[in-house]
Amino acid sequence: MEDVFGARALRERVLRAWAESPARFREDANVEEDHALGGYRDRVIIELAQNAADAARRAAVPGRLALRLRTGGEPVLVAANTGAPLDAAGVEALSTLRASAKRDEPATVGRFGVGFAAVVAVTDDPAIASGAAGVQWSAARARELVEEIPTLAEELARRGGHVPLLRLPFALERAPEVPAGFDTVVRLPLRGEAVESVRRQLGQVGAALMLALPALERVDIDIDGDVRTLTAERPAPGEVVIDGGLWRTVEEHGEIPAALLEDRPVEERTRPFWQVRWALPGDGLPEGTPSVLHAPTPSDERLDLPALLIGSFPLAPDRRHVAPGALTDFLVDRSADAYVRLLGELPVSPKVLGLVPGPVGAGELDARIRRGIRERLPEAPVLPHRTRGRDAVAVDAPAPFVEVLGGRAGDGEGDIGEAAVVGGLLPPEWPARSPALAALGVRRVELADVVDELAAVDREPAWWHRVYEALAGAATDALGALPVPLAGGTGRVMRGPRGLLIADGVDPAGLDALGLRFVHPEAVHPLLARLGAVEAGPRAVLADAAVRAAVEESFESDDPDAVAEAVLGLVSAAHLDPGDEPWLAELALPGDDGDLYPAGELLLPESPLRGLMAEDAPFGVVDGELLERWGTETLTAVGVLDGFALAKAEDVNLMGLADEAESLDLDDEDVWADDVLRRIGEQDLPPLVPEFTAVRDLELVDDWGAALRVLAEPPWRAAIVDPAHVTLHNGRRVAVPSYTAWWLSRHPVLEGRRPGEFRLGGDEALTGLYDVAPSGLEERLLLALGVRTSLADLLDEPGGAQELLDRLGDARRSVGRSQLGGLWTALADAPDAAVEPPDRVRAVVDGEVEVVDAADALVLDGPDLLPLLEGQPLVIAGQGRDARLAELLDLPLAGEEIPGLVESAGEERPVPEAVRAVLPDAPAGYLAHERLVVDGQDVPWWTRDGRIHASGAGGLARALAWSTGHWADRLLLEAVLRAPEALPVLLAEDDLEP
Repeated sequence: MEDVFGARALRERVLRAWAESPARFREDANVEEDHALGGYRDRVIIELAQNAADAARRAAVPGRLALRLRTGGEPVLVAANTGAPLDAAGVEALSTLRASAKRDEPATVGRFGVGFAAVVAVTDDPAIASGAAGVQWSAARARELVEEIPTLAEELARRGGHVPLLRLPFALERAPEVPAGFDTVVRLPLRGEAVESVRRQLGQVGAALMLALPALERVDIDIDGDVRTLTAERPAPGEVVIDGGLWRTVEEHGEIPAALLEDRPVEERTRPFWQVRWALPGDGLPEGTPSVLHAPTPSDERLDLPALLIGSFPLAPDRRHVAPGALTDFLVDRSADAYVRLLGELPVSPKVLGLVPGPVGAGELDARIRRGIRERLPEAPVLPHRTRGRDAVAVDAPAPFVEVLGGRAGDGEGDIGEAAVVGGLLPPEWPARSPALAALGVRRVELADVVDELAAVDREPAWWHRVYEALAGAATDALGALPVPLAGGTGRVMRGPRGLLIADGVDPAGLDALGLRFVHPEAVHPLLARLGAVEAGPRAVLADAAVRAAVEESFESDDPDAVAEAVLGLVSAAHLDPGDEPWLAELALPGDDGDLYPAGELLLPESPLRGLMAEDAPFGVVDGELLERWGTETLTAVGVLDGFALAKAEDVNLMGLADEAESLDLDDEDVWADDVLRRIGEQDLPPLVPEFTAVRDLELVDDWGAALRVLAEPPWRAAIVDPAHVTLHNGRRVAVPSYTAWWLSRHPVLEGRRPGEFRLGGDEALTGLYDVAPSGLEERLLLALGVRTSLADLLDEPGGAQELLDRLGDARRSVGRSQLGGLWTALADAPDAAVEPPDRVRAVVDGEVEVVDAADALVLDGPDLLPLLEGQPLVIAGQGRDARLAELLDLPLAGEEIPGLVESAGEERPVPEAVRAVLPDAPAGYLAHERLVVDGQDVPWWTRDGRIHASGAGGLARALAWSTGHWADRLLLEAVLRAPEALPVLLAEDDLEP
């Protein structure tokens, strides 16, 4: 076949150069080996496709490429393409490794003349033909030619017979058949180890190849009869459909400034054009698509971006990585520009946020491109209405609220014609917390900040209701300052719902005089209650501080009648009981004389208080018209008196009351609190009275007989007879006299005397000391007032022992001889008795009861002294109480005042055995005296010197009974001593004692 491509001449020229310079042979061999095993080792399919694309572009025809792999028998890869056929310049370029025949064609992809070297990695006999002519390269034939050159023998041996394959082309004797419809065919018989690599490369052919080589419109891949086809259609500018998948593309190109090419090779400088293209898949990058820079075919530069970048980046000698330098910097910036333009040309949708690159790149080039993109994003018009990011605001709030702020209803009804509250506001489907929005320069505003700014917004109450509905699901901690429109025609808006009132069964319009802050009815929403607004029925409205302030200032009000009308309306609707809200008693109401009175100083016309209060009591009678309008129940609820007023309170602090730091406006309330604190003792924390009720104005009563009859009826009776309960810091509850009972007990309310000056008729121990209480009042009421019931109860009362001692020293009181000893004994037995030493005491003088000067009295400390104390006033208590009683009364003991010298001699005798039946612990013996003389006077017995002296049976019986502590057995002992034989009878009689 004719050598139409000049293959022989090329061969001879190369062989001659090698013969003349073996170093050139070595250099060509090394270069081809570097390309085949390095930068182009797995690029044979890509390079074949690139050559096919360039051929189609040169011929200006649709690019088609057919790749057929046969692995049975002798494996072979055949590639057929349309476009410009092979020519002599092409053969020369393919055989020179470094010189491309396309250098004057700026639109072509191949630029360096080395891509075809990729075939060396898979074949030893590549061939290419167009029409009836073609060339081939053969490793075996090339080796034969080299072996004929003696100067290359040594280098050939050193290289193990390896020669540069592509430097020596051969004209084909018989060209391979070009498939119909194609212009050029490449045939590559494959080495066995290369089959799997080629199969893998064919499997990787996909959309990325079609996008990198836009001149290709169709690629058919046939692997042992398994055929698949890739097609690329361009229905519109910027759109490519590959195998049904839509890709959006944007491209920028231009001429490279000369300064950027100064460090680039000469052939690159002769083609000073640049191009970058981004391709964005509609549904994400297809599986298996290499995430790398295509320059324009795949490199090893990873780009972890959602779009493919195809650009004319300068490559390093390994053809795998981008060469650093000014040109790369320039193209990085152009790539960033193009990517931002791509985003701007997409339909406006939150999906664009998924295309905003993060700050962390997969490699250096990726990071630089990302940085460039992110620097430009704030100016990109990718947001709704083609707004730039730096002009937009994203509110981090519930979607319905964002819609309301944007002028939409937020309820699916669309635009309601209102202006947006926040300019540049993004719709709610754009997530405010997306990092992509921050990269776009969008200002994110927190919910609390937006709420704070709403105070300046002027909208109708119904708009505010929509705001609250939109915020119903939001966290309340950001809504504390939420503005709320108030009822009335003022248009006032309050910042924050806490403390505002939501009308529930009341008409806000009728309460203007009270200065209340009601939420406008059209703005009411459950959210406001969650934020601290009070759903206010009549009782809740009354509890508002503004109502209390209006009542307190009602006398100074410009319109006291309006204040009274509003308050009385609330009280009527609330159905309050008298005393529920004591402060209402300060409400200014008209009396029948035309003057204003506090409600608590007005009486109903039929009130029993009109006849029992003092003349100077500050009470008026309520106006008749007011009574007719509001009725008795409403007026008494605000404090108008039908009977006595009741003061009610909760958790009364007794310490505060005692210190006058708190007040219930009750007479002597601090004294009562002090008294209670003394009763319960010192406490770590202030004691409280959880529920306090007291009768007011007791100090104004003049007719106590009538007053007590009123107080004996409900509801006042309970304030007297029911004790107050004090809660201590440890949770224990202590009952104490109520304030009312305490006050009444301290004043002359029973026939002009204090109730404590009377007794009930039960305990005879108090006979003569207290008068019997007057009749007409029930016993429980009298007990609560402090009327005495028994000696024991008297001594249990604080101050009771002192009261008993005072009455015993009062000569006007009558106390019997049999009664007196029991009184002194009870006083001595009182464990907590504390008294002041008396000036006068009630004593026994020679068997008679007299009231004497305390200085003249002695406390009897033993009956053996009695014969020596004739005419001496004696205070006598039960055995064993003498020392305690002497201490209480600060009186001497009688035994301390008597010398007690025994002047007679006694005979030692044994105690009769019969005595032990009565006194088992009786002493063994005693001193018997015919006549016992002590201090010159005859006495029947004596024990004060530590021995038992007795004269006669009666004296011995008393001495034994006293000394053993069995004084009550003295008479039985005397009977036994006088008649020992009667012991059984005497013991039987004693058993009958109660």
